Amino acid sequence: MLVALLGLLMRYKILFEFPLLDQKSLQHSHSHFAFAGWVTHTLITLLIAFLQKHDTLNKIVFKKYNLILIGNLICSYVMLISFIIQGYGAISITFSTLSIFVSYWFAYSFFKDCKQLETSSVATKWFKAALFFNVISSLGTFALAYMMATKNIHQNEYLASIYYYLHFQYNGWFFFACMGLLLDYLKVTSNSNRIYSQSFIWLFWSCIAGYFLSTLWLDLPLLIYILTAISAIVQVVVWYFLFKTILKENKSIFVTLPNYLKYLILFISFALSAKFLLQLGSTIPAISKLAFGFRSIVIAYLHLILLAIISLFLLFYIYVNDFVTINKKTILGLVVFSIGVVLNEVVLGIQGVASLSYILIPNINEALFGIAILLFASILWTTFFTKKG
Repeated sequence: MLVALLGLLMRYKILFEFPLLDQKSLQHSHSHFAFAGWVTHTLITLLIAFLQKHDTLNKIVFKKYNLILIGNLICSYVMLISFIIQGYGAISITFSTLSIFVSYWFAYSFFKDCKQLETSSVATKWFKAALFFNVISSLGTFALAYMMATKNIHQNEYLASIYYYLHFQYNGWFFFACMGLLLDYLKVTSNSNRIYSQSFIWLFWSCIAGYFLSTLWLDLPLLIYILTAISAIVQVVVWYFLFKTILKENKSIFVTLPNYLKYLILFISFALSAKFLLQLGSTIPAISKLAFGFRSIVIAYLHLILLAIISLFLLFYIYVNDFVTINKKTILGLVVFSIGVVLNEVVLGIQGVASLSYILIPNINEALFGIAILLFASILWTTFFTKKG
C-alpha cells in the first residue's frame, strides 16, 4: 500500500505542482521500500514460516529471526522516510547498507538452519539459490557506492551496476524464492519428477548468464552475446516444460482452489510466460537498443515482474495458506488491483512503442495517474478490509 502511495505521488508530480517533494527522492524511496520493505520482508517472513513448518523437533531457535525481521523493518522504514527527505544522504545510505548486512545475516542463519531440517522438499535448494543471488546482487550496490564516493562515474559502468543489482534481485532472489514457495506448497520432493531438479540447474546457470541480457546495449564480445542468447532460449524452453509438468501433476490441487485464486495463478503464469518471451526478444540487438533507450519500456518491464508476477504471487501464497483473513471485499480489491496492473502495463507499453516513433500520445500521463489511483485505492481497500476481517 505504501509502495503504491509513493507511485501515486510520483505520477501526481508529473502532472501537477508539488514543490515540497523531489521526484528523484520519491523514486529512490519508492524503489528501496518496494524491495526491502515489501518483497524482501515478505519473503524472509515466508522462509521463516517454511523453517517452522519443517522443523518438527524444534531444534531451531527462532528468536534470532525476530531480530532479523525487526532489523529489516527498521532499515526499510528509515529508508522510506530518509530518501524522501534527503535523497542519497548520510542516513539513507547508512540504512540501505545496514539492510544489506541484515540480508547477509538472514542468508547465513537460513543456510545453517536448513542443515537441521529433516525434509525431502526440493524447495530448500531453490531457497538457497535465491539467497545466494540476494547476496551477490549487493555487489552492484557497492560498485555504485564506490563510484559515488570517488566521484568517478562513467555512464556505462553506472548503468551496468544498477542492472546487475536489479537482475539478481528480480530474476534471482525474488524468482527463485517464489518458485521454492510454490514447489513446497505443491509438496514436490526430491523423489518427484526429474524435471524439477533439472529445471533448477538450467535456470540457475541461465540466471547467471542472463545478467548480460540487461547489458546488450553495450558492445559485448560475440561469445558473451551467444551465451546470453542461449540463456534466454534455455529459460523459455525450461519454463515451458516446468509449467506443463506443474499443471499436469497438480491438476487436482488447482481445480479445488477458489475461483479468485485460480484467476490469480493463471494471471501470474501468463505474466511470467510473457516475461521469458520478452527476454528472448531482447536478444535481437535492434530491439534491445530501442527498449533500453526508452524509459517507459524499462519501467513497464520492471513493473511486469514486480507487480504482475512477484507481488501477486506473494498475495496468492499468503491467501492460499490462510495466513490472513479472506472475504468478498478483499477478493474484490485483489481482482481490481490485478486489472490496474494490466492497464498499467498496456498504457506504459503504448507510451513506449509511441516513443520509438517519437509520437506524443495525448493525455497519456493523465491515464497513468488514473491507473496509479486505481492501484492505490484497490490495495488500500484490500488492506483495510483484511484488518477488519
